[in-house]
Amino acid sequence: MNAFVPIEKPTAEIVDRLIDREQRRFADLHPRSAVAWAEGRRHFLYGGPSHWMRRWAGGFPVYVQNASGSHVTDIDGCSYVDFALGDTGGMCGHAVEAVTRAAVHQLRSGTTMMLPTEDSLWVGKELARRFGLPYWTLTTSATDANRGAIRISRMITGRNKVLVFSGCYHGGVEEAHVEIRDGKMGLRNMIHPNGVDHAAVSKVVEFNDISALEKALAEEDVACVLAEPLMTNFGMIPVEDGFHEALRALCRKHGSVLIIDETHTISCGPGGYTKLNDLEPDIFVCGKAIAGGIPAGVFGVTEEISQRLRKLVPDVNPRKRQSAHLGIGGTLAGSALTIATMRAALGEVLTEKNFEAMIANAAQLAEGARRVIADNGLPWHVTQIGARAEIMFMPRPPRNGAEVVATRRGDIETLLHAYYMNEGILVTPFHTMFLMCPDTSAADIAQHTRTFRQFVELLKREGAL
Repeated sequence: MNAFVPIEKPTAEIVDRLIDREQRRFADLHPRSAVAWAEGRRHFLYGGPSHWMRRWAGGFPVYVQNASGSHVTDIDGCSYVDFALGDTGGMCGHAVEAVTRAAVHQLRSGTTMMLPTEDSLWVGKELARRFGLPYWTLTTSATDANRGAIRISRMITGRNKVLVFSGCYHGGVEEAHVEIRDGKMGLRNMIHPNGVDHAAVSKVVEFNDISALEKALAEEDVACVLAEPLMTNFGMIPVEDGFHEALRALCRKHGSVLIIDETHTISCGPGGYTKLNDLEPDIFVCGKAIAGGIPAGVFGVTEEISQRLRKLVPDVNPRKRQSAHLGIGGTLAGSALTIATMRAALGEVLTEKNFEAMIANAAQLAEGARRVIADNGLPWHVTQIGARAEIMFMPRPPRNGAEVVATRRGDIETLLHAYYMNEGILVTPFHTMFLMCPDTSAADIAQHTRTFRQFVELLKREGAL
């Protein structure tokens, strides 16, 4: 592969002026949402119920009136094709009948009792069948699932450090809040120091760098490697040939647990990227999409990991009232409501047939965007993996986080996202990634291709290209 060469940046002043114009247009189109946002800032720390909600490029978020399938309507009456889908949490689609029916039934039968229901027997069997690991635990989020996986890894290895890849995101896991800066480990994405000695608990290397990975693991102080199969939170960074084989072999050689986090890459198919590519993780993590929008996460472990853990923490003896607390989970984890919606999502929505349609639509969106890029001779690229696609403003896919940092055009991303919202399209606000749900249609894809072409024409007309 040729050395990576950053592209020349277009005039920043022109892009900034266009952002201002699109944000003014956004404000004009969304007066009711503007008033609601002002009211929300009176009572919420960062304006909305979650601080993520302030990240939309219009300057404030739209307030949703309703959502159905692949579409959202806001309180100003504006409609959108939704390719963000709750940053994967809505991958089943909005208000899906199967999930809604299951949720309503369980709401009428009790939502949380800290006791199992018979639906859990189906869910446990399906998780094992679908993802290939025999033993499972439910959590309330993928963050909690990752925390549980890390805790188990430390327990059975006696080691403290967690190795992650620069540019990663694994939820609120403190050990993963690091990146490589000027050749050294530092906190990522403006995260503030929070009393954690990351030098004692974290290691970070660049994705796809086998030699750096081998060097880091050879010190044999790493409890686990926490990795996505391919990076999706820093722009999509594809995995290079041989990297997963090396990762698996090096973890086994040096006694580190391999955790694969498929919170996003579950969009690759019913069994995620792991099943498609036989990755053989020691612990498998998933969240967001798996319960059709109800907060949930899961992690599964191999027979070997379960045996090592049980040697340390045997099953409870009820007569002796032993404590089996592993420092994992909470009283709402595995609730009856979560189990019911998870059964509906896995059994009726995230099926082989629906994944085939979702992946075909992602390929169609990617091809349409590539045609626009090629027709205009632009040094941009589109990556499509499974039911997910991403436009990035560089000539080829990056191989690691450093290449993203070197060339990322945050200003053009902001402009594109604001323009999209004004034209009735939602994409993940953190980067230009598109996700399909079973209800995504050919008309939705055509609307994106048309809007993306209009955006490129705007940049050319204004002298930003």
